[in-house]
Amino acid sequence: MGLIGSVLNAPGAVAALGDAAKGVAEVFVPSATKRMELSAQAQEAALAQFGDEFVNASASGFDRLVNGLNRLPRPLLAFGTIGLFVYAMIDPADFALRMVGLNAVPEPLWWLLGAVVAFYFGARETHYFRNRPVNLPAVAGAAVPVAEANPALDDWRATQTEG
Repeated sequence: MGLIGSVLNAPGAVAALGDAAKGVAEVFVPSATKRMELSAQAQEAALAQFGDEFVNASASGFDRLVNGLNRLPRPLLAFGTIGLFVYAMIDPADFALRMVGLNAVPEPLWWLLGAVVAFYFGARETHYFRNRPVNLPAVAGAAVPVAEANPALDDWRATQTEG
């Protein structure tokens, strides 16, 4: 732009022409910077709204009961599976009869059970993954990175201060 501006002796016109070209280009290709800014604003608003839901979190008796019930399925599944092995050892004939009954369960019902269990444990794992502690470096003792020398950048800065 520097050469064109000096040839035409109209640096303001060249800047206006560049701005016009940028405006026309944004009609066909949206600005990536603007898209990222809007995405960040939307995410900040969503996080603020999500945070507002937990400002007055109460620990009533009902909340404690539901939290306790939410902790039951994993131990019940684990101990229930071990209990099946014990049951098979104690009364093999009755255990075999019960397994024949399980064999009569239709396949779509097994798929439904698998989906329920998978979503339960998947949601639980996702909850703990999202709420894991973030280890940030200490600010007081953190070293400030020193920028390396860049001769091209120094030359450019020198031309900017001269002109």
